[in-house]
Amino acid sequence: MALKSTVFRAELAVADLDRHYYADHSLTLARHPAETDLRMMVRLVAFARHAHPDLRFGRGLCQDEEPDLWRREADGTVRLWVTLGQPDPRRLRKACGRAEAVVVYTYQPRAARAWWDQHGEELARLARLRVVHLPDAAEAGLADLVQPRMALTATLQEDTLWLADGQRTVTLHCQAAR
Repeated sequence: MALKSTVFRAELAVADLDRHYYADHSLTLARHPAETDLRMMVRLVAFARHAHPDLRFGRGLCQDEEPDLWRREADGTVRLWVTLGQPDPRRLRKACGRAEAVVVYTYQPRAARAWWDQHGEELARLARLRVVHLPDAAEAGLADLVQPRMALTATLQEDTLWLADGQRTVTLHCQAAR
């Protein structure tokens, strides 16, 4: 029998000082059995960084045709495609052909460095692609914020994101690879 996803609920208040975007989002996150708490929270961080009323989570780890997050228009135009980890460059080329903007979030420093060393030159040629490293995601205690029901505030300014649950605050520094 296949394992089922675990469902988490998050009330996320976003204050993006750079974009002047201030909104509350009620989110449902389905954590695939193969997904870690850290990866799920990085999806939430990516949501906060690109928060928009039309931003949606993809179908998950087992679906290669969809990103972790995306923003689509009613006519099918993909405005934003967000994926996590160290995706295959072929998948990113395909995403760049489908979407106006593609963003990759890496959060495992050693694996991300090896991936970038191997594919960085090739990926740098993709004009629609941005790669963002979250080098301190694990050390900052991001996964410690996970609860079945979360009430979180995300404050963003420049390349820093503060994610708080009322008792703890996690500070993340976002480093652009290009």
